[in-house]
Amino acid sequence: KNARKIMYLKNQLYPYQKQAVEKLKKVKVGALFMEQGTGKTITALELIRLRLERKKVNKVIWLCPCSAKSNTKEELRKHIDLEFLSYIVICGIETLSNSTQTLFYLNDITKKYNCFFVVDESLLCKNISARRTINIIRLSLNCKYKLILNGTPISKNEADLFSQFYILDWRILGYRGYYEFAANHLEFDLYGNIHNCLNIDYLVKRIQPYTYQIKKDEVLHLPKKRQYILYFLLKKEQYEHYYEVANHFLMSLNELRPESIYRLLIALQDVTSGYYVTEEKDHIIRKPFFINPLHNPRIKLLLDILENKKTIIYCKYKDEVQQIYDVLNAKYQNCAVKCDGSLSSKKREESLAKFASDRSINYMITNKYCTAFGHNLQFCSNVIYYNNDYNYSTKLQSEDRIYRIGQKKETEFINICADYSIDKQIIKSLYKKQNLLDLFRSTLDNNQKSSLLQYLQLDDISKQKALTLHQCSDLEEIL
Repeated sequence: KNARKIMYLKNQLYPYQKQAVEKLKKVKVGALFMEQGTGKTITALELIRLRLERKKVNKVIWLCPCSAKSNTKEELRKHIDLEFLSYIVICGIETLSNSTQTLFYLNDITKKYNCFFVVDESLLCKNISARRTINIIRLSLNCKYKLILNGTPISKNEADLFSQFYILDWRILGYRGYYEFAANHLEFDLYGNIHNCLNIDYLVKRIQPYTYQIKKDEVLHLPKKRQYILYFLLKKEQYEHYYEVANHFLMSLNELRPESIYRLLIALQDVTSGYYVTEEKDHIIRKPFFINPLHNPRIKLLLDILENKKTIIYCKYKDEVQQIYDVLNAKYQNCAVKCDGSLSSKKREESLAKFASDRSINYMITNKYCTAFGHNLQFCSNVIYYNNDYNYSTKLQSEDRIYRIGQKKETEFINICADYSIDKQIIKSLYKKQNLLDLFRSTLDNNQKSSLLQYLQLDDISKQKALTLHQCSDLEEIL
């Protein structure tokens, strides 16, 4: 009756996954910083299996992004049987921001059972003052065995480490509060922004015993990954409106108020995406710049580059998803599905399944927050970023949906970019992690304006020649 129950994984671990298990099985808490596609899920399951077998734990709470819950369950089923799965309770991280009922339910579980606490995509908890992070820390205090999973430990700077390791145990970094940590490791500018991180060696030394990190290119032999930027030019009237909006928002810019900076950046990107922007009582009002969406130069470029093959199209705005969905299905007769926040979780899963299995469906229009986490889309090797936002972490996550174990083709990532605009600065900011506001200001200097005005004065044939010279750039060359 008291004999240990032997559990097994359905699949074998790779050597580097075994190394991770060998290291972290010696500690009660740990961090698996394994890039997407290197198998951090099965590695975590092996660590859980060892504790279940030894009766150190008898329940598992697995937190993951809400958009990845269904896929996480399917991923677990690939590696473990139903009996093993019955020990695991899966919950969405975002749910803990506003659902008191869920929080009480999980809290009861942590008090009733010896729980293994897993936070998958732990960078979603990097903000120590966010309600979800506070609630996750409360739950973690009741659990002896804890694990955080993510592709990378930071998305912006070393401040991202604090809350993640606080969830595991405050003693790892040695600080009971964020301000104590900040006093020793962060330097702020006059506007309250972090501009330098100090004593990094100390942090590395503290987390090293509890951390296993691996990158894809160290352990996997994947096909080549290609990154491109494709340029287009806004209409003359769009550029005029662009500089009107820039001047308007710069007049009210207050760097002590971060929201004024965000309004500036968002308004300018709205213009480049094909919207007419005004402001009323600190609220951005936008409406379509073009009555016919086919007159939008961004959509024109998208249609020009689309090929007859499986392609994921990432958009920033929900109405862009619908617009492109309508345009493509009208042009090519039911060739596309959409997968965004306007659909229920069940409908999104149906769209993903249809995109994967139906040969007549070549395009999936989505946004990064619906499909960037937890989905395996290796059957597709082409991604187009219709536009980008400022989140480096979700950018990498979205790329790794197709660039992971099981990908057999060369992958191609195309970023559509409005030249002479904030678009180029967003891409540079994403990949070089530079200050976007500083980069933006450089685009409004006299040289940039002069170049643009000279271009606008050319005739149509000369404009086309000028654009063709630099229409497509390898991302590495640009950066």
